[in-house]
Amino acid sequence: MSRVIIIGGGAAGLMAAFAAGKNGSSVTVLERNERPARKVMITGKGRCNVTNDTDVNGLVNAVTESKSGRFLYSAFNGFSVGDTKDFFESLGVPLKTERGNRVFPQSDRSVDIVDALVSAAKSVGAKILTERAVEVTAENGRVSGVKTESGRFFEADSVIIATGGLSYPLTGSTGDGYEMARRLGHTVTELSPSLIPVTVKEGWCSELQGLSLKNVAVKVFKGDSGKPIFSDFGELMFTHYGLSGPVILSASAYMKEPKAIGYRVVIDMKPALEEERLDARLLRDFNANSNRDFINSLSELLPRKMIPVAVKLSKIEPSKKVNQITKAERAGLISVLKNLTLNVTGFRPIEEAVITKGGVVLGEVNPKTMESKLVEGLYFAGEILNADAFTGGFNLQIAFSTGFAAGSNA
Repeated sequence: MSRVIIIGGGAAGLMAAFAAGKNGSSVTVLERNERPARKVMITGKGRCNVTNDTDVNGLVNAVTESKSGRFLYSAFNGFSVGDTKDFFESLGVPLKTERGNRVFPQSDRSVDIVDALVSAAKSVGAKILTERAVEVTAENGRVSGVKTESGRFFEADSVIIATGGLSYPLTGSTGDGYEMARRLGHTVTELSPSLIPVTVKEGWCSELQGLSLKNVAVKVFKGDSGKPIFSDFGELMFTHYGLSGPVILSASAYMKEPKAIGYRVVIDMKPALEEERLDARLLRDFNANSNRDFINSLSELLPRKMIPVAVKLSKIEPSKKVNQITKAERAGLISVLKNLTLNVTGFRPIEEAVITKGGVVLGEVNPKTMESKLVEGLYFAGEILNADAFTGGFNLQIAFSTGFAAGSNA
């Protein structure tokens, strides 16, 4: 019986354990945390966006680098979105599909996904041990085992490194796998954050800390370009340092070196209203509040926290009576509401990223099996590979597909 050691008990590692055990291997998962899949627990705000209901081409196109997308083609075919959905539903976790084809458990509880992964791995005999792997050993170009921090040595015929990236280190993703891969001769690309909050130049942003705007349209422009590199619709949140929230995390995947390049985020707070209709709406509100000060006339239009900032940016005197506001001043306010602009100065630290961009060079890995081309019996799965995707469940699908490929072949 083949002995398979899996380093990392996250989404990729547990799927690999299930696939390897199903194929008759003796499987041991070494997970440094007492509870496996801690990062899965916090994805999708604790709801777990488990996959995206699209076809293989849709998955490939969602990968941020086209070369990485092509590399994953075999893995996506081997374990598709349909397979992911069938896998969880067969384990008693009914799923639902929401806007943008995002798939969630009907319960909205990520713990149901984690419990299903753990029980699937255990159902095929996999043992999950609380151990931190520190080194993968190899002899004559083939893996021989894994050493752990506690001094134990686990003999192995195959080893799957599924340790995740550098993001969310409290969940156990501290980059251990990159160092193990390097010691075995693998190249690891430069590592940077992806799907991450951004810092901005505008000081007024901190006045809006904690304010969430739902159903806003967001465009990102690079430098002075008039053509957006990103545009989407959804939810964002203001923070003391800048911007966060789902639509901003998605946008960040399109930005490279924001300090050097400079990006503008333009927010349309009223995307359902064209400027003409918004002006008519303003006139109605102003007529209803004709004797009020300007600052006291916007409560029907904007969240309370946003009003002082919008007034300041409109350059209309806060105490000016509404019935004295000119058409030109209204146009200035409409511009603020439809084109709220913030200048990106950088990313938050990589520890706050949802995903790490970069990893083990894909040219050194067999795309059909996830086996190393340099060391026999060594496999990779999940975020440790140089393959990341946009938000929407795509990154977990990468974990499941590569984990299944690695486990099936190990």
